[in-house]
Amino acid sequence: MNTAQSEFKVQAAAIADRFVTARLDATRLREFPDALPPTLEAAYAIQAAAISRWPHAIAGWKVAMLAPGWKEKLGEERLVGPVFRDAVRVASDGKVVEFPVFDGGFAAVEAEFIFRLGKDAPGTKTRWTAEEAAGLVESLHVGVETAGSPLSSINDLGPLAIVSDFGNNSGVIVGARVPNWKARPLQSIPAETFIEGVSVGRGSAASVPGDPLAALAFALARCARLGSPLKAGDFISTGATTGVHQIREGQSARLSFGEFGDIHCRAVRAKRIDGAARAADQKSC
Repeated sequence: MNTAQSEFKVQAAAIADRFVTARLDATRLREFPDALPPTLEAAYAIQAAAISRWPHAIAGWKVAMLAPGWKEKLGEERLVGPVFRDAVRVASDGKVVEFPVFDGGFAAVEAEFIFRLGKDAPGTKTRWTAEEAAGLVESLHVGVETAGSPLSSINDLGPLAIVSDFGNNSGVIVGARVPNWKARPLQSIPAETFIEGVSVGRGSAASVPGDPLAALAFALARCARLGSPLKAGDFISTGATTGVHQIREGQSARLSFGEFGDIHCRAVRAKRIDGAARAADQKSC
């Protein structure tokens, strides 16, 4: 390892430490902890360092499109971030699902379609078609990505910052299963987001560019290149269908999916994970 590589490894570890500490302590970050990483690979190196410091195992991944103009700069059109075991919530019976938000940080809800995998992906395969990706799927669900970061400006800073902090993810809410999903026209699976009873966006499964399977194929390829191939049981959230809708502590949202029902959720203040809980969680992983 040369001097430059060694210095970046130290820098990546320091940035990861700041993000992980802020998340565990449920405190805000006023600015990005250091200079932004210069490349996507550098940003994913920070993400990997943060994953290694987090006390829960990965239970899936979120996928998101890059904002216009970034594909040409970075060479990819999507990004991924980990979803941890403690942040997978299940919606049922119309109950309100609470999810944590950082006081002074960023928080949003996104109506999404979530795949659950039934098979492990081979770790050596780094190119996937949508048809190949479909062969690993156990089920498709309606759901919600609860986006979140202790850094309020994370989206404004762009994908290099987003990738660095777990893809700006704080969990997923998994809703009803979509039966016979392969045979359904994507536009027949609707989505609408309401915050405090006001509609803020509409869409459908067809709103995901390339369709949700294209997002899954990207996640399979990208995670294999990261050395974290997808596994049976993983939840893969495939991208916003009605937009990214910011939400504040105390506000409620309803994500409506037509015949597949509604998901009701409420933003609550994130709580600090104390030292004993951190040690117990780390031991259990």
